[in-house]
Amino acid sequence: MAKYKLILLRHGEGAWNKENRFCSWVDQKLSSDGIKEAQNCGRHLKALGIEFDLVFTSILSRSIQTAWLVLEQMGQEWVTTESSWRLNERHYGALIGLNRAEMALNHGEEQVKRWRRSYDVTPPPITESHLYYHEIYNDRRYKHCDVPLEKLPRAESLKEVLDRLLPYWNERIAPEVKRGKTVLISAHGNSTRALLKHLEGISDEDIVNVTLPTGVPVLLELDEDLRSLGPHQFIGDQEAIQAAIKKVEDQGKAKPTLEK
Repeated sequence: MAKYKLILLRHGEGAWNKENRFCSWVDQKLSSDGIKEAQNCGRHLKALGIEFDLVFTSILSRSIQTAWLVLEQMGQEWVTTESSWRLNERHYGALIGLNRAEMALNHGEEQVKRWRRSYDVTPPPITESHLYYHEIYNDRRYKHCDVPLEKLPRAESLKEVLDRLLPYWNERIAPEVKRGKTVLISAHGNSTRALLKHLEGISDEDIVNVTLPTGVPVLLELDEDLRSLGPHQFIGDQEAIQAAIKKVEDQGKAKPTLEK
């Protein structure tokens, strides 16, 4: 029997999700579809009678905006929300801004899958000549982190995401869950995958096949040691969720050109 429950959520679709680009630490608002996804998520959670005590987000707007919309639909706008860079999306380094399908054409689908899904492969680091370098590192939000600006990552593997996320989980979130608080973590595809890997004990090899669609809440039932009692469960229309998972998986595939 579950001792604790935890809800995880990848933010709703952002503008660059729609354009199939590596978004990472570039700040993006939700698309119109992403707003609807977040609102639908809130309605599903409200129908289940869930009452949140605390919400944790990254410091990226799409994560925060998703949490706001979810709480609004649930009539729980007053619930305390806390943000940390440690829940940010994976830093994709030099790949930021590039189109995944075009990358698959140029570098092959397997290489793109390794960059997107593998556990310990780090993409090339971002440099000062990159189009979005100064937009990221001159952003005021990164002057308020718990590490100096120069210590923030320039690229990350999923393993490195987990390494920077775990201290925040262990020191800030886990104690609240153990106090019996009902917690929502509104984060990103890779920060959520990293936490699932830790809580479910997913192997380095199997994490490659874990895909999270945007705007779909994930329920985890945990034991007294905060280990998952079984595989995570997606909340909502299961057929629609499977279609959304396939859509995410297809983002890294090269689109065939039509012969004339």
